[in-house]
Amino acid sequence: MQFPESWLREFCNPPISSEQLAETLTMGGFEVEERRPVAPPFSKVVVGEIKEAVQHPNADRLRVCQVDAGQGALLNIVCGAPNARVGIKVPLALVGAELPPGEDGKPFLIKLGKLRGVESQGMLCSARELKLSEDHGGLLELAADAPVGADVRKLLDLDDALLTLKLTPNLAHGLSVYGIARELAALTGAPLERPKIAPVKPSFDDKLAVKVEAPDLCGRFSGRIVRGVDTQVETPAWMVDRLARCGQRSVTALVDISNYVMFEYGQPSHIFDLDKIHGGLTVRWGRAGEQLKLLNGNTVTVDEKVGVIADEREVESLAGIMGGDATSVSDGTRNIYVEAAFWWAESIQGRSRRYNFSTDAGHRYERGVDPSRTVEIIERITQLVIDICGGQAGAMDDQTLRLPEARPVTLRVARAARVIGMPLTQAQCADALRRLSLPIEEGDGVLVVTPPPHRFDLQLEEDLIEEVARLIGYQNLPTTPPLAPITARVRPEARLGRFAVRHRLADLGYQETINFSFVESHWESDLAGNADPIKLLNPIASQLSVMRSSLLGSLLQVLKFNLDRKAPQARVFEIGRVFLRDASVATTDSTVKGIHQPMRVAGLAWGDDAEGRWEGKAERVDFFDVKGDVEALLAPRVPTFEATEHPALHPGRAARVLLDGRAIGVVGELHPRWRQQWEFAQAPFLFELDLDAVTAQPVPVAQPVPRQQPVERDLALVVAESVTLASLTDGIRAASDASLLRDVSLFDIYRPVAAREGGSAGTGLAAGEKSMAVRLSFNSDSALTDEQIEAAVRRIIDQLGARLGARLRV
Repeated sequence: MQFPESWLREFCNPPISSEQLAETLTMGGFEVEERRPVAPPFSKVVVGEIKEAVQHPNADRLRVCQVDAGQGALLNIVCGAPNARVGIKVPLALVGAELPPGEDGKPFLIKLGKLRGVESQGMLCSARELKLSEDHGGLLELAADAPVGADVRKLLDLDDALLTLKLTPNLAHGLSVYGIARELAALTGAPLERPKIAPVKPSFDDKLAVKVEAPDLCGRFSGRIVRGVDTQVETPAWMVDRLARCGQRSVTALVDISNYVMFEYGQPSHIFDLDKIHGGLTVRWGRAGEQLKLLNGNTVTVDEKVGVIADEREVESLAGIMGGDATSVSDGTRNIYVEAAFWWAESIQGRSRRYNFSTDAGHRYERGVDPSRTVEIIERITQLVIDICGGQAGAMDDQTLRLPEARPVTLRVARAARVIGMPLTQAQCADALRRLSLPIEEGDGVLVVTPPPHRFDLQLEEDLIEEVARLIGYQNLPTTPPLAPITARVRPEARLGRFAVRHRLADLGYQETINFSFVESHWESDLAGNADPIKLLNPIASQLSVMRSSLLGSLLQVLKFNLDRKAPQARVFEIGRVFLRDASVATTDSTVKGIHQPMRVAGLAWGDDAEGRWEGKAERVDFFDVKGDVEALLAPRVPTFEATEHPALHPGRAARVLLDGRAIGVVGELHPRWRQQWEFAQAPFLFELDLDAVTAQPVPVAQPVPRQQPVERDLALVVAESVTLASLTDGIRAASDASLLRDVSLFDIYRPVAAREGGSAGTGLAAGEKSMAVRLSFNSDSALTDEQIEAAVRRIIDQLGARLGARLRV
């Protein structure tokens, strides 16, 4: 929220500097994000009146003006502005003046010069040249009563500071200049000016028929007819100036008045063209299929969850957000209906985002607006309308249906002292709350506060504790060191830290990425096979609507981003949380009921890797490169891999990663369907693993060096083509005594061409068979005999024959 400091000081003017005022608000919880002057520094710019303006003799677009600057003799000024004419008063930069810096960042110095042969003794200025706005269509015309020769900075109060406040959602009572002044008075003790809004005496008794059908949408509705207004009058300069300093451009007099009062007191309102309303108005929930063309030109479709104001024919306004085009005021408007209402915050929240726009009114209503001042606001608007646009006011119509219930909140002084961390007395707490004009009932060690209508955020004891803390001043809280002993958390030796995992992946050539946990819904169905993802109630963007159950989509998006910028290769990883539905999860300090949130690590490799090859030749990343990276990440533990199917991965080129027989993730090539959809020239290779399994690090156990030399036996086994190395190795170990067999390694696979083409005499292999040669290493604490070795080998061959149909190759 932005506003000028001078407006704030009209309501509360403490004897402190502008810097101290900003610091006071910030330390009181109303963070002043920026404080800057209305205009940057400039000097020797005065009010000048054009006495004569004639055509330049040597230029069609220039005029030679005689300007009175209050110095006696008229100054000769050459000017190219289209509105340079006799009688107007404009800013005049005298010779020697310094104007605000231009695009080069250097101040613009005004010198005596000649333009097309005619001497110019200064420069007439536009608003853009003084950095007051971006308007450079002509000279900045000043008020007719501006004194000639007066300093423009003082005349326009350009040293006034603009304050930009960054308000949290619970500070809706600060979304107005008066609201901030009320807080400033409480923080500084300075008196608060409470302007009395006198009722406007009605000139007639006519009322517009208004029916409120939805008390859960609108708790109070106030309105009044004003007839005979002149909508073509110009908005007063003082109002235009204040609105501009609040960041609001001037539109028309009626719209400006409504906006001005909203900034002043925080209550939005709306002005209808009375003659465009058919019959009366009905406040209700929308109906499916109804449409409304808004003031911004958009046409929206409403339903039963959106509040509207309708007449007998159609919807005329989006409740609490924006009015409709059909009943908007125009130059031909003569009779108006002024409306101010209390809309329940729950009925407004999220509606603006649903239609992809936001308004000042919606911003206030969805946080909460004081329901007690609707009539006063209409009285204020009515008086301004009559003063500026003329007209006669009708009788006030005020319907109160259901207002928020003021529930008392109890503050325990002892608890407040414990939470704030400093000794407090009941008198201190009571004084702080009374400075906020909160009604208090005191008891023994307790204070009972009944929140006023504008403080609907006060619902819990903690809310009152916060008020006490900020009124005492956060800067006054004592610095108390912690009394609890500080004990370092020593990570078990059997578990790696997450930073160690990051370093391992970085050593393998991967770069870390950090992505949102909420993703596009089709990623979940396409890449994770998740038909029921966890949906967000209030997504920050329409496409980021669900919580991810896999990290793969995020990495593919990172790859797409890099390839769009011509990256030749990519190796990226992410360590992050995923979100899975699990009915067994209960709510605790770190969990949410029904949602399992494990940590995972995922990586992606794509492109031709030339730097990673010792010979410097580019070679495309393949499945075995990424499989090797997974093995290196899990080392010294040895994972096994088995074929699997995964929604994101290529059928036949995807493997499940197992560690000690337990599946911990997947690795593989991206599915061709998704490679085509993401428009990748070649397929990336990905892996995703459970982080807990990756960080588990068994502690090495020392073993004595064997006293005996190992005994090795080589076996060439004929097996079916479908037999894998893993199944062969498992069969060998299952048939062996673990105290004798120490190692099994494959050193050859033989597939003769003749065998693949139907078999041939002399190969010993039939069609569909292969030979796998393995080396068995035996060892024991005592010397092994040939009989022991032969018996162990025979048992292995017999077991493999029974389990896999294997036989010795002859």
